[in-house]
Amino acid sequence: MSRASGLPSGWTTAKLEDLFLTITDGDHQPPPQSPTGVPFVVIGDIRNDSINLSDARFVKTAYYNSLPDQKKPARGDLLYTVTGSFGIPVIVGSDDHFCVQRHIAILKPAKAANVRYIGLALSTNAALQQATALATGTAQKTVGLARLRSMTVPLAPTEQQQRIVDALDSLLSRLDAAVASLERAQAKLKAYRASVLKAAVEGRLVPTEAELARKKGRSYEPADALLQRILKERRRRWEEAELERTRAAGKAPKDDRWKTKYPEPEQPDTRNLPSLPEGWCWATVDQLSAKVFYGSSAKAGEESDGVPILRMGNIIDGSLDLSYLKFLPLGHEEFPDLLLESGDLLFNRTNSPELVGKSALYGGIPSPCSFASYLICVRLLTGIEPQWVAHVINSPFGRQWVWRVVTQQVGQANVNGSKLKALAIPLPPFEEQRACTSTTDMLFSNADVLQDTVQREVLRISRLRQSILKLAFEGRLTDHGQDDEPADALLARIRAERSASEPAIRKPRSARKLKAAS
Repeated sequence: MSRASGLPSGWTTAKLEDLFLTITDGDHQPPPQSPTGVPFVVIGDIRNDSINLSDARFVKTAYYNSLPDQKKPARGDLLYTVTGSFGIPVIVGSDDHFCVQRHIAILKPAKAANVRYIGLALSTNAALQQATALATGTAQKTVGLARLRSMTVPLAPTEQQQRIVDALDSLLSRLDAAVASLERAQAKLKAYRASVLKAAVEGRLVPTEAELARKKGRSYEPADALLQRILKERRRRWEEAELERTRAAGKAPKDDRWKTKYPEPEQPDTRNLPSLPEGWCWATVDQLSAKVFYGSSAKAGEESDGVPILRMGNIIDGSLDLSYLKFLPLGHEEFPDLLLESGDLLFNRTNSPELVGKSALYGGIPSPCSFASYLICVRLLTGIEPQWVAHVINSPFGRQWVWRVVTQQVGQANVNGSKLKALAIPLPPFEEQRACTSTTDMLFSNADVLQDTVQREVLRISRLRQSILKLAFEGRLTDHGQDDEPADALLARIRAERSASEPAIRKPRSARKLKAAS
């Protein structure tokens, strides 16, 4: 490419296939797992510009040994994700043996190629846009190997490439240090939220009603008396609903014997629970709720003229994120039974152990609104602050309970409705609930301001990083040396190296043979 195409004199545009001896990917037939052996790297193991083998699963050493050399990553190779989260380059920086899934490409460079320079070029927005345009597929976009080989990077003269790398390493390392500092701040904010909830649930966040009553010489309603009022309300609602159901069926009761069919709520098992502050008591979710029910399993769509349906991804940090919604038709057969009411608590019942149990309140917006089957709705009774129950479930106490439940299971983590009903909630007097939730919300609001500031700074640094990379690969970050070898000459040397190495490159065996060798 000439100066007229926007590149400085001595630069050119090079396809990746011109810079690497081989470009391939992992085995397309997933190898069987092994408790020991060689790490098998997937896209999730590529984080923060590095390869993390700490969580990688293993395949048999015999399988790894059966792979052709071009499918064995080695120090100095460039890995590039090509499926789903495509467009992430990372250089292999160690001699550790590992292999990769087919969603990761392995690019083995020519000796004359500057891999660090190429990796930085592939981390630019321009390279990502190029990969996005080349990606195909529906469920998961993929940059096929043929298309990957055709991707281009701006190629500077050999000596200038190293000057660009040195300048970028210096500048970007400072940005990386700033991002690391911001990430530490985010971790501290997360820990701060947990400590606030812990203090609230243990009765240390605000003065207790018992303390205030003694100080002011007045009486107060302890939580056990409040619970009795709640339980009366629970029974009254059940009786009204039962009467309405039987009368609608033309079977009005002749006496009160039907009342004996009332399903008594689950009682709290307090044997291993901590002691509570004065005036508090334990109550199960079942005792405090009028209804605990699952959401819809119907497939939702993008048609925004329907009823929004909240899903597990809408619950973030104890709040509902409404930025992305799906919808069910207005006339969906499960309505109005599955329409939410303001104050309903939504509980994420399945997914990874870290996400199970994440809870948030529905505040009445949008309305009408429904929820998906991976969530459980808890409709609480009068006398209990819904936000208090949400805070308890999201607190370290609630997280520990979720962890105990899911670690007793085999397979995907799950907390069903029966388990949730049995959860024991520390119940303060009503006024103390309100004081705790009010104080918690105020402290969280302050933390939200700091969190927003941190996120804005992370975004600003990301944009600055891309601006610096853009300058670098437009030739505007470093000077051009008079004696620099033109990029065309570098490409000619790489071509010669490729030609000389082609007979030595062993063609990959079929996936069937590789699988058999494992």
